[in-house]
Amino acid sequence: MNNEQQKAVILVSGGLDSATTLAMARDQGYDCYALSFDYGQRHSSELLAASRIAKFLGATLHKQVSLDMRAIGGSALTDDSVDVPVAPMESAPTEGIPVTYVPARNTIFLSYALAWAEVLEAQHIFIGVNAVDYSGYPDCRPEYISAFQSMANLATRAGVEGHPITIHTPLIELSKAEIIRLGLSHGVDFSMTVSCYDADSEGRACGVCDSCRLRAEGFRTARINDPTRYR
Repeated sequence: MNNEQQKAVILVSGGLDSATTLAMARDQGYDCYALSFDYGQRHSSELLAASRIAKFLGATLHKQVSLDMRAIGGSALTDDSVDVPVAPMESAPTEGIPVTYVPARNTIFLSYALAWAEVLEAQHIFIGVNAVDYSGYPDCRPEYISAFQSMANLATRAGVEGHPITIHTPLIELSKAEIIRLGLSHGVDFSMTVSCYDADSEGRACGVCDSCRLRAEGFRTARINDPTRYR
């Protein structure tokens, strides 16, 4: 499919999923506008990674929006009184909805992406959510994305005037290993990415949070050398 000149807003967190998503959108011919959020997360390393990735993968523009989700709290990522759960690298990820879930985060992020898409007259939004290795987050499920897209086209001028917006989730049914292989096939340099929930100021991973364990298992399963820098 030739999508040349079609604009798309790509949510870019700095992790391997969003980097792969951006690379895929680029290679499909979209004019990519990367969007990241400083929402009060534990570290800024992922934002530095997002900036590197957007530049490396040729985004037309990278916008960073500041939000104060610490004012709400309720998550280990936005509330220092809640510890990030840790376990040995070989342990299974936390079952159920973990304390690293940030209340309504994807709804907030997609709403901003939707608003920017309207301004850009873009009809496409890409988000790297995943329903296989998704850490139990309810806003990473296919039914959630479908519901948000329906809402988006009811609530926007673009939708009402016959220019519906499509939410693309190219990774939603893939395992972490499959995502890693796919990203490499699209030229992603995973050494640039930061997935850790509690990375240090240099972007080095803790190796014991759920995100680190899912990432490490993905590289092991894919039989690909893990370029993650651990502290």
